[in-house]
Amino acid sequence: MKTTRSNKGFTLVEIMIVVVIIGLLAAMAIPAFKKVRENSINGAMKNDARQLSAAAQQYMLENSITLVAVGITASDGTVTGPLSSYVKRVAKNTAPSSFNLDLTSAFTMSHPQGGLTLSFSPEGQPL
Repeated sequence: MKTTRSNKGFTLVEIMIVVVIIGLLAAMAIPAFKKVRENSINGAMKNDARQLSAAAQQYMLENSITLVAVGITASDGTVTGPLSSYVKRVAKNTAPSSFNLDLTSAFTMSHPQGGLTLSFSPEGQPL
């Protein structure tokens, strides 16, 4: 009985080429994903700053004061203190956990996961 050998399958060179192509695609995609995440965190912080500033200004106008304390629970982003009736939540892990907002001073917010720290005007605009 004559046995025939099947030549089906991939050679080592073909497999190595596929692995190299996958590696190149991953090398290009990982920095892109990091940039998207960084932009997302940056946008969330800007939005949170605008919301907190608007709430602080509204609270100060209603109560004829020029300074309001803001508290943020880092684990879930819950806003505590007098502004909690205006803004319920901000992004998780927003730091600092408490700070004061007034009509004339800039404030700073940071996010440890993204390693970002941004400064904002009293109106919540990035500086």
